[in-house]
Amino acid sequence: MNWRQMITCGISEISAIARRYSKPRKGLRILLYHAIGTQTNDAHENLFCLSSRLFEKHMTELSCRDTSVTIPLNDVISMRKMEGVVITFDDGYRDNLSVAAPILDKYKIPFTVFATTSYIRGGSFPFLNETELRALSANSLVSIGSHGVTHRPLTECDDRELQNELESSKHYLEDLTGKEITMISYPHGCSNKRVRDAAENAGFRLGASSYCDINNSSSDLLMLFRTCILSEDSIRIFRQKLHGDWDWYRWRQYLSMQRCS
Repeated sequence: MNWRQMITCGISEISAIARRYSKPRKGLRILLYHAIGTQTNDAHENLFCLSSRLFEKHMTELSCRDTSVTIPLNDVISMRKMEGVVITFDDGYRDNLSVAAPILDKYKIPFTVFATTSYIRGGSFPFLNETELRALSANSLVSIGSHGVTHRPLTECDDRELQNELESSKHYLEDLTGKEITMISYPHGCSNKRVRDAAENAGFRLGASSYCDINNSSSDLLMLFRTCILSEDSIRIFRQKLHGDWDWYRWRQYLSMQRCS
């Protein structure tokens, strides 16, 4: 753990102590995972890779709560349901099928995988190939969304590149899965009004960022917040994030948000 992480954890512990007798923040909590059980040679990427054992502990914790806690992300669109917990994965790692899916099936927890289409086309480790993505899409608990074509921050694209990232990824995934793709996770979490409006024009009805906070009835469906889960998030930290003790971090992210505007 580096000094930045130590400071972040320290502030969150203080927040947890201050909110000890407070109820969990009400609203829609969207959890953001990446890889489960896969390690790479990139230390930064491994920050987002949980062990299968820790991931199952997280899901056990959720399963011990009210059975209505975890909901499909599609319900946010179809029913405008803005309360509960949603499980999402970014990038399209192969272990989402081989490791995460069996655990989530065990606890009957629905989840969404946002796939980067150039990774799927390539089909090389550690990402899903086309056959595996189809198999994942066939799972009744799974919904598939776009994570762009190249994983490039959409705020850095000119208008033509942005249109291609949005429309090409959507059409490719629809052809591959045979299902309508209505959700997108913005690569690197970056979005702004231009990107948000372009996503809506491309036919997306829900967009997820990586900015930390909880969502409510006034939230823009194309600019939803998510809570990122990291490799070192113990059950204690996981409970704190569910409770809202880490939501202060949105103020730190607002500084980064300026680069996306």
